[in-house]
Amino acid sequence: MRIAIIGAGFAGLGMAVRLKQVGIDDFVILERAQDIGGTWRDNSYPGCAVDVQSHLYSFSFAPNPDWSHVYAPQAEIWDYIQTIARRHAVLPHVRFGHEVVGGEWDESAQHWVLRTTKGEVRAQFVVSSMGPLSNPMAPDIPGLDTFAGHTFHSARWDHDHELAGKRVGVIGTGSSAAQFVPEIQPEVGRLTVFQRTAHWTFPRRNRAITATERRLYRRVPLLQKLARARQYLFRELIAFGFLRNGRSRFLEAIATQRLRRQVPDPELRAKLTPDYALGCKRIVVTDDFHPALASPNVDVVTESISEVVPEGVRTADGVVHELDTLILGTGFEVMPVADPLCGRDGVPLAKRWAQRRAAYLGTTVSGYPNYFMLVGPNTATGHTSVLLYAEAQIEYVIQCVQHLRHTGADSLDVRPEVQDAFVADIRERLKGTVWTGGGCASWYLDPDGGSSVLWPGFTWQFRAALRRFDPADYRLHSVATP
Repeated sequence: MRIAIIGAGFAGLGMAVRLKQVGIDDFVILERAQDIGGTWRDNSYPGCAVDVQSHLYSFSFAPNPDWSHVYAPQAEIWDYIQTIARRHAVLPHVRFGHEVVGGEWDESAQHWVLRTTKGEVRAQFVVSSMGPLSNPMAPDIPGLDTFAGHTFHSARWDHDHELAGKRVGVIGTGSSAAQFVPEIQPEVGRLTVFQRTAHWTFPRRNRAITATERRLYRRVPLLQKLARARQYLFRELIAFGFLRNGRSRFLEAIATQRLRRQVPDPELRAKLTPDYALGCKRIVVTDDFHPALASPNVDVVTESISEVVPEGVRTADGVVHELDTLILGTGFEVMPVADPLCGRDGVPLAKRWAQRRAAYLGTTVSGYPNYFMLVGPNTATGHTSVLLYAEAQIEYVIQCVQHLRHTGADSLDVRPEVQDAFVADIRERLKGTVWTGGGCASWYLDPDGGSSVLWPGFTWQFRAALRRFDPADYRLHSVATP
């Protein structure tokens, strides 16, 4: 194959659609599961929905005028993904059950040799679209496997397990828990939420999009574009408060007053009040999480967990919280290198990135020719739709592929000095932002306090950086070249 795309989630399918649109159809999508959809296939917990407005959380080249709500639920997003895959005829390119377990760059042939669970695939280009949050992470708690009740991760929700009337424990208070806790709270007998860190919340104000609005979007597409533009600008204004530590204090004051209204009990409110700057961790977008935690059948436990025992969870104060069910809302591995490919020097990317992830424009990695990442290092966002970043990368990858076709070269590899300069600039720009100076420990940060996750600027700046492929940034090579 000319191009191998790893992963049939949002980004991988978006890459496939755009390749078809520019006349490139010699590609294959390697998907480890038996269906497309990635995150939106795997996460089906109660209340699962996007925390960015639906018009913005969709591809600009595949608008959907029929979103039912401002923030679409999981099933609707998954349906959108399946619809664009069918509409653009990319499903025949998908090979299900093909998990990439290794791969090497063949210098003599100038192509990649990928090893999958169902055989070998050779491709001139590899586009990794594994997703930065695709592998659920279980907490490292002693005795977790000894619990006598039922345990599952929120990203692998057990819909056959009955929660009604039971004593349910939830570990974690991040974005996933903020969505499913209000859904299960009225159903369970007793809910114990184990909180390590309080989170700032932001109003969601979800509502149904009326039939009249949807009809207008279908008949006058410009109106939907205007709605998307308004949402985009609103999100960019939020970013302004993150790019310098201290700018978010006005938003903190508003969030604090909102918490006071939602949680009348001062003791509980103190537990739920963060001790770091707003934006330092990902903001939880919700209207009903804190009210759910204030319900009579809910206990919020801030004592650290010492171990899990057969009866439940023991905290540092010695108390055993007896449970029937334990739900892990503990998030995901941050940007896993699930495609263990070896570059020119035979070093796996996972090993090279053991201390810090680094890529040029979050897309290409020096020493790994013809290898591209979608939503790679420094492409995450704390304020807007990640698809805006992925879409810019998709267009950049297409430029790279077309450039090689026009020049007759077989491979391109970003110059190490170009990548090093880019990474150094990113690290410098991250200094003084709320993410590195806001007083929290988060999955945004590397062990040394920097971040190889976040883009330290506005979305339009990232898109501008990737708008034009510059051949001078790369070394080109042909088989015929000595």
